[in-house]
Amino acid sequence: MNGWKFEDLHETPSQTGGPYVHIGLLPNQAGIDVFEHNFDHDLVKHHPQGQRIRLEGQVFDGIGVPLRDVLVEIWQADANGVYPSKADFQGKDADPNFQGWGRAGADFQTGIWSFNTIKPGRVPGRKATMQAPHINLIIFARGINLGLNTRVYFEDEAEANTQDPVLNSIEWAPRRQTLIAKREARDGDIVYRFDIYIQGEKETVFLDI
Repeated sequence: MNGWKFEDLHETPSQTGGPYVHIGLLPNQAGIDVFEHNFDHDLVKHHPQGQRIRLEGQVFDGIGVPLRDVLVEIWQADANGVYPSKADFQGKDADPNFQGWGRAGADFQTGIWSFNTIKPGRVPGRKATMQAPHINLIIFARGINLGLNTRVYFEDEAEANTQDPVLNSIEWAPRRQTLIAKREARDGDIVYRFDIYIQGEKETVFLDI
């Protein structure tokens, strides 16, 4: 090795989630057809139980610019509060028509990402507590070494939110609002808006999972 010793070698720097996140994880959005099955943002194509909703938002960097090369994944319980996974130990049958997991890339022009899904039910928490309806969300983008995990709660579940152990673990109450999606009715559909701020005064609460 031309005089090099093993101890002279250093660890290769870690890669960030970029610069072309969608090519590796959502190639169909970039017009590249390589996967037999493409994961997407539509979790209701098989007509699951529950109230259909649209979850949408943008991811903003530290100076307020929306990221347009960003990937968002969600994982949630069905309308009855059951995860479609063997890790769910409630002893209940999950909705067979609901996969519970989705992947979406931001629009290349606007940075808006969205999911067609259902509003989840409440799920048990630790020590006999009940968690408010929520959606688990992770973000991959340029400049981010590890995915950022957070949760989406719903503003029209105010009573359940006050009882949620994760929300209550956030000591400064105003910070809890960064996890609350805003509800609106749009052309007969229920839409929840959830914007994510990586840094700054509006920085979203991220979870160490």
